[in-house]
Amino acid sequence: MSNNNKKWFSLNLNSRKKQTSSTCGCGKTSGGCNSHTVSTQMSDEEFLEAAVDASIGEERKKDGFDQVFEVKMDRRTAFKQLTASLLIGAGAVSTSCSVVSGEETKEKAQIDWEEQFKGNYKLMSDEEKKGTVDRLVRSYQLRTGKTISMSSKNAEEDVLFGYAFNISKCQGYMDCVSACVEENNQDRNSQMQYIRIHEMKDGKGFNFNEADDNYYHEVPAEGHFYMGTQCFHCDNPPCVDVCPVQATWREDDGLVVIDYDWCVGCRYCMAACPYDGRRFNWSKPEVPEAEMNHNQHYLGNRMRKKGVMEKCTFCVQRSRAGKNPACVEACPTGARVFGNLLDPNSTIRWVLENKKVFRLKEDLGTEPKFWYYMD
Repeated sequence: MSNNNKKWFSLNLNSRKKQTSSTCGCGKTSGGCNSHTVSTQMSDEEFLEAAVDASIGEERKKDGFDQVFEVKMDRRTAFKQLTASLLIGAGAVSTSCSVVSGEETKEKAQIDWEEQFKGNYKLMSDEEKKGTVDRLVRSYQLRTGKTISMSSKNAEEDVLFGYAFNISKCQGYMDCVSACVEENNQDRNSQMQYIRIHEMKDGKGFNFNEADDNYYHEVPAEGHFYMGTQCFHCDNPPCVDVCPVQATWREDDGLVVIDYDWCVGCRYCMAACPYDGRRFNWSKPEVPEAEMNHNQHYLGNRMRKKGVMEKCTFCVQRSRAGKNPACVEACPTGARVFGNLLDPNSTIRWVLENKKVFRLKEDLGTEPKFWYYMD
């Protein structure tokens, strides 16, 4: 059977008769691998061809459905994954076709169906990006009766974002942390924080093992200094290299981003990051509607599902709109500087050219775009 016969397959929505597949390619016609009987609305030939394509299809340009099954797997796993997706889709199709369902319910079911089989965001065309954003905006409206603004704005040419942190100015107030939580719709129950402020003792150097990251006293504390960390948006990000499903990548403007809908929650990226810049959400993020930031970006502060990685995105929803990240605006001492590294007149370039700067763990070759300096 040729893998190039079809790039995708479609369900026969008019069929109500359940078909069964008699073989999965293991050489047996019954028993053994326990995957020989699968209920579906497709014919045996269509179902088998789809599963084989999912398991051993050649590397090629895929649409959203094929991308869902691009990850290499054995045929038994392919059958299971395909069946699970078909059940989700069948439920959506059944709802959308029901004569007793309201029009909004049918629309929501259709959105769920299309989102189930959308592709990896970084492989989408601009039109496809707009399509998934429009669906998510409409889905939120149908669920809550409220409206959000979600962007799919791409990186601009001649822009490379960079960040600098003035250690001598930071007083440990944590206004930046609070602003980040609010701006990026972070879970309130788990108190997730993308930014950490480390309180360190004078004379001890940058000793993170002895630093206090959860101090509850008046600041600045005598005999201490403060140092912030977050995602450093490396030019050679190790987190990207280890992701098995390409759910995280580096954009042209230097931002390292995550497609939350593509992330499988394996946490390989979390283990690979030498800067402790990634967070795993163990439960579905909860944000009170009154505190929701409705100005969102697909790759940034939109609401995430349970069991995926999150991190600082340099507030992509703000930075690509020509604004500073929320932490920069909130800092009361001016310890944070952000800008375009390719702009010779930017403040960030002035800092790099006129201050004695350094980066953490430069020997690793990650090339973080986050510098520290002192007055």
